[in-house]
Amino acid sequence: MSAISTKGRMHFMVFTESFDAKAMCRFLDRLAGHFDHKVHLIVDRHPAHRSKTVRTWLADHKDQIELHFLPSYSPEPNPDELVNADLKRSLPHTHRARNQAEPATETRRFFHHRQRRPHIVRGYFGGPHLRYILDE
Repeated sequence: MSAISTKGRMHFMVFTESFDAKAMCRFLDRLAGHFDHKVHLIVDRHPAHRSKTVRTWLADHKDQIELHFLPSYSPEPNPDELVNADLKRSLPHTHRARNQAEPATETRRFFHHRQRRPHIVRGYFGGPHLRYILDE
């Protein structure tokens, strides 16, 4: 899971369990801890994002994070979809993972690599369907 900004920042969390409200709240906790101002996070309408657990977490942290939802069935305006596509392209395709730890390690490697290249992260906002104003 990742969160990216138009300034080229990337925050991520790699996990091997299913993505659910509990995983989302862990990510929100981590994300909130990185900032001293309110974070506005644009998310899709995944059930975990809209769950009662996440809504309760958000109500308890309303000064730290606010979610804004994309329209249903519209992956095009979501720059994080470009991150996912980039990740899939970067993973080794000729090697079959021997355990769950291998893909998690490769995923972490990818995200750490991207964190050190803010120009690439900013580029995720340049897709033809994205209409974000880049903060300079």
